[in-house]
Parts: sequence; structure tokens; C-alpha cells
Amino acid sequence: MPTKLFISGKNWKLSLAELAAYLNARELKFKACFFSKEFFALDVERDFDVSTIEDLGGTIKIGEVKAEFPSQIVRQAFLEKNKEAKSQMAESIFSSGLVDGMAKPSGRVFFGVSVYCSDKTLRLLSRVIQRFVGSTVKDELASYGKKSKFMGFSKERRLAQLSNVEVLKKKLVENQAEVLLCISKQDSSVGTTVAVHNPFEFQKRDIYKPNQRKIFAMPPRLARIMVNLSACTPRKVMLDPFCGVGTILLEALLSRAKVVGVDANPWCVKAAYENLEWLTREYSLEDADFRVLQGDVGRLAQKIGRETVDCIVTEPDLGPALRQVPTGPYAFKIIQKLEPMYFSFVEEAYRVLRKAGRLVLVTPYIITRSGQAVAMPISEKLERLGFRRVQPFTEEMFSKNPEGTEALEGLSSLVEVNERHKVGREIHIYQK
Repeated sequence: MPTKLFISGKNWKLSLAELAAYLNARELKFKACFFSKEFFALDVERDFDVSTIEDLGGTIKIGEVKAEFPSQIVRQAFLEKNKEAKSQMAESIFSSGLVDGMAKPSGRVFFGVSVYCSDKTLRLLSRVIQRFVGSTVKDELASYGKKSKFMGFSKERRLAQLSNVEVLKKKLVENQAEVLLCISKQDSSVGTTVAVHNPFEFQKRDIYKPNQRKIFAMPPRLARIMVNLSACTPRKVMLDPFCGVGTILLEALLSRAKVVGVDANPWCVKAAYENLEWLTREYSLEDADFRVLQGDVGRLAQKIGRETVDCIVTEPDLGPALRQVPTGPYAFKIIQKLEPMYFSFVEEAYRVLRKAGRLVLVTPYIITRSGQAVAMPISEKLERLGFRRVQPFTEEMFSKNPEGTEALEGLSSLVEVNERHKVGREIHIYQK
């Protein structure tokens, strides 16, 4: 299995869970040999297509490993300023074939270097390491008779990393011209960026769709992550029974699913339908299969039939928009008021899901003035109905027992908290 490097978005646990669910749903064998908030290293079977970055909401870059060496060499080179260790690093880069692709085009070579470091002792030296790698690559290109220049960083930049927008605009993926150096405590990998997330596509679906809803609007990026967590693959039937203006439906339709939206608000039904029609035109989805219905979620089975959908991905009402951080008692009142609606919904969800179908459900996650979180006790209700919790992380995902797996394997849900909002999202994954 070739090793791939994955650079995640801000919520790395959510990104890793999405990646695992996406690969498992497509029966692509993989093992996570390293993970951290800075990067993941996964051994993925050969038919893995890096263009799948377009299908992921939580992955910023994908890199292909060209060479590996112990991180102790990096520590010796930059903490102890050992010249022999620097020579060893340079030799690893020279022998990796890293610059072969860069040297092919005619003219001057323009390249970038990004350093991702989970070793705290080395993170503050990332600029120094970046300049060393850049100079080493320049020397290697010179041996090919190529003049080159690599991107520097302003003093204001905290870490020596190129953003996905910079990589896109400078066309570094097409020219095989972004070098990734990913450093963990044990091992370091040098690779080339082979795919990069295009934020402008998510932005287009966020602000240019015909109809929008401002309060508690779910970002398309998060909607796509949730669709992937549901194991929604092409031609499956996906339902959002609280569809609003259709943000989740749009991402599922781009995944080539058959989508069904339901909402009690007639304006939302019309708005979601118009947004779906817009998407089919914008992305030329000739075989798009969608419908949006008005209805009460308490009568969902009557509306769409029993055992008619493969997956449900939804975010019901999260409660009132809070202007200030609430007290604990007020947060509990919000949750108690919402519980009957949630409990009624999950009963209907069980009826409409096919056997082995997945439910990905958001519940409110309220941070109180004391710093404690108040969440909805939905798990017991779901399990009484017959749902089985899907753990985002399992022992089978990991190889060589990487450090920290115990903490991940113990996670039963995923939390997404936006600093601007007083109410976060707790994401649950269940299977019928």
C-alpha cells in the first residue's frame, strides 16, 4: 500500500472520521499509521484516486510520500545543529526523485515548501527547516541545469505552510511543485502535493445559490462531511427531513445520491427545490434525481413510506439564537424544550430507514458560562428504538498502534463548535 499524506481542516478529528467513513463506504482498504491535528499518514490501496479530494469537506491537501527518515535526524540537524544530520536529510531528498517532476517543464521552476510538524520542539523552527528544504531542492534542480525560485513567507506568518489557495493560484499541483515535509515524533516524510481542496467551489454553493438562510446556516463543507459520514455513495437514497434551503441535499446530490428533502415550511420547500435546480445547471448533473416535499416530520413514514431510504443526514432546530453565553439552567431549559421534537423524529427515522441504513444527526451542544457543555441525551432513546451507534474511530483503522488511538476509539460522537456561535453541533452516527 502506498502512503498518502492528508492535511486536514480546522477540526482534525472530524476530518479523519470523514476520511475513514469515505474510504470504508467505497471498500478501499487503508491503515492510519500516524495522525495528529497537523497531518495524517495513511497507507491506502493502489486504486485510490486523489481526485476524491473534491468529494471531501475536511481535507485541505493530499500528498504522496517520496522518502521517509527518522525524526531524530531532524532534531539533530536543527536543535543540535549537526551538519552530518543535515547532510542525511539532503541525501534523502536527493535520492527520493522528488524533483524529477519539477524539472520536466521548460523554463524557470517555481516551487513551494510547506512544513507540518506535530513535534512541538521543532514547530518553532519550521521557518528554518523550510528554508533548508527549499535550498536543498534548489541545489538539486541546479544539478539538472534548472534555475528555480521557491516561495518565501512574510514575517507575520506563524507557520511555514502554503495555504490551499496559494497552491491553487500558483498551479503547484499541476507542476508537481509543492514539497511537503511532515514531521512527527518518530518519523518524517517528504512528499509532493498531488491534490488540493478548492475552497471557491464550496464558497459558490454557500453564497451564490439562489436562496439562503442566515441564522444557523450550515456551511457546505460541514454538510459534505456529514454526507460522507453517512456512507452515502452514488445512487443511494438520502433523506434530509429538516432540509431548510437544501444545503445538505446539494452536497448529497453532488455525491450522485438520489435525494429527498422534507420541510414543514412551504417557503423552505420552494427554496430548496430552486437551489437543487440551480445546482444541476451549474454542475451539469444530467442524471440528477431529487424531490422536495412539504410535511410534518412526525408523519415522515406516511409521507415517504417505510424503509425507503438508505441514509438520513439532518440538522433539526438547534434552539434560539443566543446573544450571550447562557447559564447552565437556561441551557438545560433549551434542551428540554427541544427533546420532544427530536424524540418524535428519531422514531420516524427508524421507520423510514432501510436495514443497515445510517442516521447522521446533529443535536445542540451548548457551552455555558461555567465552561461546561450541555448536550441532548439522545443516545438512550436511539438505542431503545434499535439503532446501533457507529464509532467514528475503530481499532481496525490503525496500524502499529499509533500513540493516542485509545482516546480516539473512546469517542462516541463528534463536536463542531464555531467560535462566533454560542451553540455548537454534536454529530451522532447511528445504524439501523
